[in-house]
Amino acid sequence: MKYQKLKEQLRNFTVFSLSDIRKVEAKFYRRRLTEWQAKGYIKKLRRGYYMFTDLSLNEETLFLIANRLYAPSYVSFEMALSYYGLIPEGVYTVTSASSKKTVSFKTPIAEFSYRKIKPELLFGYRMEKQRSQGYKIAEMEKAVLDYLYLNPTIVNEADFQEWRFNSAEFLAKADLVKLDDYAKAFKNKRLMSRLKKLLSFMNNSK
Repeated sequence: MKYQKLKEQLRNFTVFSLSDIRKVEAKFYRRRLTEWQAKGYIKKLRRGYYMFTDLSLNEETLFLIANRLYAPSYVSFEMALSYYGLIPEGVYTVTSASSKKTVSFKTPIAEFSYRKIKPELLFGYRMEKQRSQGYKIAEMEKAVLDYLYLNPTIVNEADFQEWRFNSAEFLAKADLVKLDDYAKAFKNKRLMSRLKKLLSFMNNSK
């Protein structure tokens, strides 16, 4: 298979694998991928996953790539909090939640980090459309809970102040009933206690 034909066949893919190629060309020779990398046509992101070099990148394209590189997963933690304008710092690693083991991938385009949560906690995300495909990102309420859950040292007012959480933005847009329902699903008393302290802090910070 020639490169241009492959590119046309996979034109809607942000990330593709050898198995994706073999769905359109069953006898594809793997060594072609090495040749095309050397020519600068494609980039290897992690073992078995590639992208076209001329793919236009933006935040949402990176979210699509994050979902595909390690599944099942959805964008959450610092990246989702930044996306919703809840933390002031720029986030340079695309952080995600996954039911698989914790892992990170340093790629030519970005670093992708995945933190393990229990399979039953893999909920509370929404699907967003990008490039005729969909990516999963935590809802605002779930992103906060995911972050608190895996950062148990955030426990008091001093910690909340250091976190520099955007209380006004969260209280203006969050569904507090949903937040409570999602928190209960964690079945973690310490998390519930810390969440109540955070909400009290936010309300007093208005």
